[in-house]
Amino acid sequence: MNATATSNHKSALEERLISLIQANAPISIADFMADALLHPHDGYYTSKAPIGARGDFTTAPEISQIFGELIGLWLVQSWIELGAPKPFHLIELGPGRGVLMADILRAAALRPDFLNAAQIHLVELSGRLRHEQQKRLKKITGLSDFQPAVQWSDTIDDIDAGPSLIIANEFLDCLPIRQFVRTDIGWRERLVGVHENKNELCFELSATPPLSTIPLPDKDEVAVGEIFEWSEAQEFAIRQLTARLHTEKGSALIIDYGHIQSGIGDTLQAVRKHASWPILAAPGEADITSHVNFDRLSKIGFETGTAVFGPISQGVFLDRLGLAIRVERLCAGKSEATADEIRSGAFRIAATSEMGEIFKAFCLSSPGLKAPAGFHVP
Repeated sequence: MNATATSNHKSALEERLISLIQANAPISIADFMADALLHPHDGYYTSKAPIGARGDFTTAPEISQIFGELIGLWLVQSWIELGAPKPFHLIELGPGRGVLMADILRAAALRPDFLNAAQIHLVELSGRLRHEQQKRLKKITGLSDFQPAVQWSDTIDDIDAGPSLIIANEFLDCLPIRQFVRTDIGWRERLVGVHENKNELCFELSATPPLSTIPLPDKDEVAVGEIFEWSEAQEFAIRQLTARLHTEKGSALIIDYGHIQSGIGDTLQAVRKHASWPILAAPGEADITSHVNFDRLSKIGFETGTAVFGPISQGVFLDRLGLAIRVERLCAGKSEATADEIRSGAFRIAATSEMGEIFKAFCLSSPGLKAPAGFHVP
C-alpha cells in the first residue's frame, strides 16, 4: 500500500521531514501531524492565520454569534448549578481567534456575578493565535465596563486547582492520531515515509505488527484494506479532564465533529483555502484533522467514574438551548437582508444538512452533578 501526495512546491517543513525520514526511518502519522500543525517555526498553527473567510476553514463561532451566546448562557446556568462559586476557573481549550470567548463573555454579562467570579484561562500553544486572542479580548463590543483578566497556559495542568467550567470547540479533532491497516497477514501501522523513486512524502506500512497495548479490533472481524484510527493524544486529553473533575467540581463541554459509535474507516483529512488538500502535500501549509471517536471517549469517562452526558448532535443541543428564540429576537427590527444573514448563520450551525448532525455535543461532569442544560432527557 503506497499513496503519494503531490504538490507544486515543497514547504520548508516538508524538506526537513524528508531529510529526517531518509536519515532515520518512517514516522507515525501522529508524529507527522504534530510537526505539521505545531512545529515551532513552520507548523500550521504557529505560522499561519488559519481561521475565518480569509483563512483555510471556519468554525461555528465565526459563522454565527448565536453559537457563542448560547454557550455563554449554558456556562452561566452550569455555574449556578455548581453553587455559584467565587472565584472559579473559566477555561477554553484551543480558543482559535478568541471569537467564542468574546461571545461567551458578552452573553454572560446578563449575570454580572458570573463575570466578576470568572478567572479566564485560555489553553493555547500558538503564539500567533495568542496575539489574536489578546487583541480581541482586550475590548469586547458591548462590554465597555468590563475588562477581562485573561491568563494563557500551554496545558490545562498548568491551571491552579479550583471549581472549573471548561469549553473545547473543535479542539480534539486536530490532536494527532495513528492509523492501522488490516492486511492479509494482520494489522500493520500506516506510516509516513519517502517515495523510493521520488523526493516526496508517501504513506507506507510498518514491517512489524503493532504493540499489543494498542486497542485494535479483532482482525478477523475487519476486511483486508480497512483502516482503524486511534488517538492517544485525544484519550490523554480526556483523562486530564476527568482527573480535574474528580478533584474539583465542574463540567467540561466538548463540541466537535465525529462519530457516536466506534468503527472502521479513514477520516484523516487536510483543508486549505476552504477546500480539500492532499494530506502529505506541503505540511505546515494546511490544516489536518480527523473525526473524534466519541464512543471511545465516553467509555473513558465511564471507566473513571465521571458523569458522562451525550454525545448528542450539535443541532439538537443548540435547539434545546433556545436557538430558534434567539434567532427571532436578533432578527426583530432588523432589515430583511440582516435578518436573512442571521437566519442563514443559524441554519449553517444547526441544520442536519450542514454542521448540525456531524458535530456532536458531549459533556463530562464531576460525579453527582445532574444533567446540564441541553442534555436533559425530554
